[in-house]
This record gives sequence, C-alpha cells and structure tokens, in this order.
Amino acid sequence: MTNEGNGAIMRELGISKQAYDFVRSAENSIKPVFERIDANAEVNLARVLAGFRKENVGLRHFAPTTGYGYDDAGRDTLDRLFAHALFAEDALVRPQLTSGTHALYLALSGLCQMGDAVVAASGKPYDTLENAIGLSGDHPHSLKKQGVSFDYVDLNDDGSINIDGVLNMVAQKNAAVLYVQRSRGYAWRDSLLVNEHMAPLFRAVKERFPNIAIFVDNCYGEFTDVVEPLCAGADIIAGSLIKNPGGGIAPTGGYIAGKAKYIQRIENLLTVPGMGREVGSYAASYRPFYQGLYMAPHTTAQALKGAALFARVFEMLGMETMPSSNAKRSDIVQAVRFEEAEGLISFCRSIQSASPVDSAAVPEPWDMPGYTSQVIMAAGAFVHGSSIELSADAPIRKPYTAYVQGGLTYEHCSLAAMLVLTDLIKKGIAKL
Repeated sequence: MTNEGNGAIMRELGISKQAYDFVRSAENSIKPVFERIDANAEVNLARVLAGFRKENVGLRHFAPTTGYGYDDAGRDTLDRLFAHALFAEDALVRPQLTSGTHALYLALSGLCQMGDAVVAASGKPYDTLENAIGLSGDHPHSLKKQGVSFDYVDLNDDGSINIDGVLNMVAQKNAAVLYVQRSRGYAWRDSLLVNEHMAPLFRAVKERFPNIAIFVDNCYGEFTDVVEPLCAGADIIAGSLIKNPGGGIAPTGGYIAGKAKYIQRIENLLTVPGMGREVGSYAASYRPFYQGLYMAPHTTAQALKGAALFARVFEMLGMETMPSSNAKRSDIVQAVRFEEAEGLISFCRSIQSASPVDSAAVPEPWDMPGYTSQVIMAAGAFVHGSSIELSADAPIRKPYTAYVQGGLTYEHCSLAAMLVLTDLIKKGIAKL
C-alpha cells in the first residue's frame, strides 16, 4: 500500500502510526496461515455451490409463504442444501429456532426419553445450556425435570478428550447420547478438531456402544475445516444461523443436521407429532438464508483470518492467547487473557468503538440471562447478537479472558485491531 493510502487509513479512523505499523508487521508474519485458510474456503465453497446446482436453486425458492406452509419449496430445498453442505443425510433449517442454544435443546429433547442419560465428553457445557440441561436453576422444562440425567467428563489437562474416562462414564450411566461441544465456549482450551480429536473418540465409543447417538454442538465451527463432525462419525449436529452458516446475512434461525432417523424424531418436537417438518411457513423471504449459506465459507474464512491476526498481535505484546496464531482452528473464537478486569473491559469497549453499528455505545458488564456471572458484550452488528460479525464478550471473572470472534471482512478485522491497539496504548494497558 502507498504511503498516501496508509496515511488516509490513519487519518480517517484516528489510528496511531505505532499501532498501524505493529499490526502490519503481525499480518506479514502469518501470511502462510492466511493462505491455508483461503485454500480451505475454496474447498468448502465448491461443496456448497455443488449443492445449489444439484437443487437447481431459483428465484422461486426465495418466495415467502404463509399459513401452514405445506409443500414449501423454499423451506424444503434449504433443508437439503444444508444437509449437502454439512455431509448430512437430512437437516432441519428453521428461522423459528431462536438461537444455537434453542437448536441444541430441541435436538437433545428429541434424542432423549424419560430415564435416558446424556454424557458430555468435552467437560461442562457453556453457561447458556446449563439451565436448559438442569445443571443450574430449577426450570420445569429442563432436561433434568424431564427425567434425563446429564453428566460430563472433564478434558485432560492438555485439552484433549479423556477417552477412557468417557467410555467408563457412558458404561456407568448406560448413556443414550454422547454430547460433544466443538467450540471452547468460555473455557481456556483449544476447540476440538474433527479428525484429530473427535474421530478417535467416536470410533472408540461406537465400537463399545454401537447404539449410542453422538451429538455435536457445532456452534462457531461450521466451515472452519474441510470436514464436519458428521464425517468423523457423529450422528447429529446443531448450530445457529447468526453464526458461521448464515454468512452474516441470515437474520435469525438455527439448524439441526445428521442421520435421517434422528432428524425424524426431532422434527416432531419442532412442531407436533404427526405434522413434524411438513408445516411451518415464513412470511419473509428465504433469500437471506440461501445467500447466507452461499457466503458462509468465505465469510467464515474472513473471521478465521481475523482471529489469527488478533492472536498474533497479542502474542507480539507478550500476552497469553488461545489458540496460537498459527494453530489449526476448529472454531472462529480467539481468547486473549488480561491481568486485570480493567484491561478486559477496555478491550471490549474498543471492539465496540471499531464497529459499523452503535460505535458510540459503551458496553458495561451486566447480568445477562442464561449466564452465571456478569458478562460484557461488544457487538456492533447489523444482525443483533451475530457472532460471525466482529464481536467480543467475556464473563467478568478471574482469569480475565476476552473472547473475540467474527468479522464479515478481514479488512474490518485488521482495522479493528489497529483501533484496539491504539486505545490500549493510550490507556497504558499495551506497551510496545
């Protein structure tokens, strides 16, 4: 870039030359990481595009529907597109699924009956699922209140899955469902890789317990690799459309995908037994969901490159990050640790100020529903709560760890890193 271009960027956004040069240096040091991410995005887009061509997607599929929604071509074709993109036999993709947690709860409820046991192989699930499961709170419709038990096996100290411990717990509880959380959530660990972590676990479990249903919380993980958990032996996956698979365009919704026999069970809870997936209209256009899926491989790659950049910038500052900038990633989340709450809060406020929407807002820690401690959230997004758009959040508890994710374009991530660093230098939190 020319000196004139550099100067324009700094003038327009109030970025210090010190921060600008530092971030550019960080970028240059991880170019091979960017090349790997872009190569994966091309493979994933090829698969998504093949699905669109196979289904002969046309303008008719974007049309809104009303009433019962019988023979809704837009809805049913979208299901098949997601199934193809995620290596599934079948899928349910619905705007009526309000969040990833909603999709997870629906899937677990459909997989389980009274008296069943669920064992989690990835440790304690993240906060928003605790109430739904019954690990905390006393909600009458939690899985616990429905007669479903939930136990978990902690990961090993190095973040790997304790396969022997999982096998023992599954045998002890006679578990009907094995639950795995792909993303780190609010935990200081790597996300679980499909081939390296999930596949060995799934093989071991299926060898001893062939009838168990393996369910993966796929939130934040879609299109971060060229394979998905269903390729490694999972039976069902679920996630949110305002994360990776919505491409930053889908306005709401969630999905559940996997083996047809399990989808058939879940679809009857989606609506009512006997109607299942055959009903459910959408009076707005389906176009954002189709376009979002089409954009998802590219948009996810932009977010991955942004995460790698944030990791590299804070590594160069001597701070703890998880994962490292050159690590193979299985989700879009980047964790950064601060010594004090002040640094954590300042980081999130700087992310907010670098946003295209509500940049003047000042995030404050608050008691967010579903969380057990105060949370600060920076999310200047076009889609409210979107995690594929650049955002950051953190529970206000020791050790003070910020989780940054998303970025519709890499350029925004890069500029945001410069703005964040400019602010942290001014406040004496970052020293170059």
